[in-house]
Amino acid sequence: MEFKDYYRLLDVARDATQDEIKRAYRKLARKYHPDVSKEADAEERFKEVNEAYEVLKDPEKRAAYDQLGANWKAGQDFRPPPDWNQGFEYHDMNPEDAAQFSDFFESLFGGDFAGGHARRARGGAHGAHFHARGEDAHARVAIALEDAYRGATRSLALKHTELGADGRPHLVERTLNVRIPKGVREGQMIRLSGQGGPGIGGGAAGDLYLEVTFEPHGLYRVEGRDVYLSLPVAPWEAALGASVEAPTPDGRVDLKIPPNSAGGRRLRLRGRGIPGDPPGDLYVVLSIALPPADTEAAREAYRTCARSMPFDPRADLTGGRP
Repeated sequence: MEFKDYYRLLDVARDATQDEIKRAYRKLARKYHPDVSKEADAEERFKEVNEAYEVLKDPEKRAAYDQLGANWKAGQDFRPPPDWNQGFEYHDMNPEDAAQFSDFFESLFGGDFAGGHARRARGGAHGAHFHARGEDAHARVAIALEDAYRGATRSLALKHTELGADGRPHLVERTLNVRIPKGVREGQMIRLSGQGGPGIGGGAAGDLYLEVTFEPHGLYRVEGRDVYLSLPVAPWEAALGASVEAPTPDGRVDLKIPPNSAGGRRLRLRGRGIPGDPPGDLYVVLSIALPPADTEAAREAYRTCARSMPFDPRADLTGGRP
């Protein structure tokens, strides 16, 4: 079996970045794609490029490959050193990947490698099959704030990248029915057991972790479990006090506006925030809304206010001087 220099096959340095490796792979994949290439050995070169990229694109496989050292030369007779790969985990290793590449690849990442792990896992039993749990996956999902208050089941579309037959990544979409637990907070993880990467050799699939974010809301903003609402009130409601109806994510409530309330005053509704132990609070921030002076009657009402109330809203700025 001949050693393959994957860095040489992609024409990159051993210290190339993942982006440099990706660019090199894309360039060579286009050059040697059998459907378009005029090169006599295009199909063989295309397979070699795909194999090299399969290893170097994956930081874990690349690190394991690098363990072999830099002294090996392409074409040199090769046998994997004993336990060369000990300590590395291949979360996305798939036995079918090994089958489509060279014997060199399979000796490192295919059946021999898998068997090595299996033997270690089973105390060195010969003939045992390799079993490995699939890779855990992560994604961010946006939900409505109201779902955090009440809990819900939603169909969520998720996308992930898979390497296609052309050696390029392709977006693949799937839809999952996800139960949104009541009281979930932004940044919290929802674990979907068995929805991550597939297991190997009959091993259990990995888990999918969904990081929760809230969809932008026209009425509310959220800080932790606390929720904030800006509530417009009329000048006389703020001045004289009033009982008004206010919306909350969990339904409307009656709210008492204290007399002499100023714009920006916060009214706390204890326990009306996102449910939990303890639950958050809902803060209603008062905003004084002025009626438009768009009729003669409205303008006269404002003139009456000006004549009857010696009010200077800029007194604090001028020290009481006119």
